[in-house]
Amino acid sequence: MNKITFGRYSPKNTFVHKMDPRNKILILILLMVAIFLQFTYWSTTLILSGVLLLSIIIIMIISRINFIELFKSMATMWLLIIILMAAYIFIPMQTYQNVAFYIGTFPIYWDAIYQSGYIILRLIMMIALTMILTATTKPMDLTYAFEWYMYPLKVIRFPVSEIAMTLSIALRFIPTLLDETDRIMKAQASRGVDFNHGRLGKRIKAVISLIIPLFVSAIERSEELSNAMEARGYDPKAKRTKYRLLRFSWRDLIGFILCGALFGGILTLFIFDKNMENGLNIIEYIFHVNPGF
Repeated sequence: MNKITFGRYSPKNTFVHKMDPRNKILILILLMVAIFLQFTYWSTTLILSGVLLLSIIIIMIISRINFIELFKSMATMWLLIIILMAAYIFIPMQTYQNVAFYIGTFPIYWDAIYQSGYIILRLIMMIALTMILTATTKPMDLTYAFEWYMYPLKVIRFPVSEIAMTLSIALRFIPTLLDETDRIMKAQASRGVDFNHGRLGKRIKAVISLIIPLFVSAIERSEELSNAMEARGYDPKAKRTKYRLLRFSWRDLIGFILCGALFGGILTLFIFDKNMENGLNIIEYIFHVNPGF
């Protein structure tokens, strides 16, 4: 459990760490939308996905995020990835045409390999973006940013402050529960519980011996937190001030311009691709039909 980095803030003095969390959330949304834009031709989709992947790698390098930590945080998802690849490859759609090779008499299509690989690439990029946000932003700053975005909902009497406080507590509990899970696993392992070996029934019992103490610990912590908040006179409906005020800086302007230009370029090509006659490949159009571009 200590290998999972999602939800853990890593204090460093980098360009991305110093950016406003409101701007980082907006950039995250723009890049997430760009990741899900799929073009008519594989070549266009793969090239632009490669551009997005390269941009994310550059952001991770600037943020000083370890790439090994990204793959460690995906350790629990490799089984899902393998099942996903098998479903696409061995249950082909009727529209698949390009055969890559045969396993006996069963055809393996390039279309299936491309689709499964593309979905896995998108999954990796989404997890990487989320990890960048959580690793470079303090949980309270994320809470302030979400509250700032939800502020217009106060007009319809939406409980913005209560939702923001709930988000803050949830974000703070993620690393705490991970540490608690690791502690319980070590305690149970010292008592002879094996989580990695044995038959299915034995492993289910081992997981139950982990889940029950974890739930008990989480309920106890939540009760202690509620008692502490009541003892300090917390009133969710009272007007509250903030210890730290969020302010945009020149870093946010540079980051938004660069990421906004990337998103705008990909969105423009996507609209151009959907409106292009006869489904002409954008890459061919740029480099062959119009060589002077």
